[in-house]
Amino acid sequence: MIIRGIDFTSRPTRRKPITCVEARLDGEVLKVERLEKWESFGGYGEVLRRPGPWIAGLDFPFSQSRRFIENIGWPREWRAMIRHVAGMDRAAFRAALEAYRLPRAIGDREHSRATDRSARSVSPQKLYGVPVALMFFEGVPRLLEAGVTVAGLHEGDPERVAVEAYPGVLARHLIGRRSYKNDDLRKQTADQQAAREEILRHLGSGTLLPTHGVIVETDIPFADDPSGDTLDALLCAVQAAWCCRERDHDFGAPEGFDLLEGWIADPTLPTV
Repeated sequence: MIIRGIDFTSRPTRRKPITCVEARLDGEVLKVERLEKWESFGGYGEVLRRPGPWIAGLDFPFSQSRRFIENIGWPREWRAMIRHVAGMDRAAFRAALEAYRLPRAIGDREHSRATDRSARSVSPQKLYGVPVALMFFEGVPRLLEAGVTVAGLHEGDPERVAVEAYPGVLARHLIGRRSYKNDDLRKQTADQQAAREEILRHLGSGTLLPTHGVIVETDIPFADDPSGDTLDALLCAVQAAWCCRERDHDFGAPEGFDLLEGWIADPTLPTV
């Protein structure tokens, strides 16, 4: 089975491309075969259309919180909500989120999904810092457009499956809350390099066999990328590989998850 992990960005460039790890899962072994980088959304759209069977883990939120969706008046069914978002341009989407956020009291401006609280990830409404709201806007409608199955949320081509990954969950499981990456050259440290090397050692040593059921084989020097983008793509691939092993059990989706909000794919997350 082909497994992909995709580290996404809302505005891909040469300096900050979308990064994709492609691997092959054979039993418990996840063998990394290649690394791709795309400076536009064209490469991302093309890989979604490649024939299956494959499963891809993508590092962006697949939905918004139910509270936000209901308050703002968007459709309360996932596919209809995504199509509503796809009908906006980027400026209109940003304006809608800003108009919702600004009048509200501090602490009540950006809402989290149940799975975000479990994963300790930021609100999918966030437009600043790491703008995951814009990643949602650019990433998810293209999944529907490409006709892929979005595990637990939308039935498309059963041979092409997308799951929501979050590499931070897996990194914390392996090394705690240690910093392992930074886009800013001035903030890249030897300690972060050591942390990336430790993550890779865990991936290749069988640490994840009891939880994720995989061991990684690779010749690519993922630790040498101080931005962490390539390593994050690999971590997404590990989470997708776990979903592949759980494909006969709803890809590992937690029982009773909110069908509007979606879920982050990792077996170490507590249920909420």
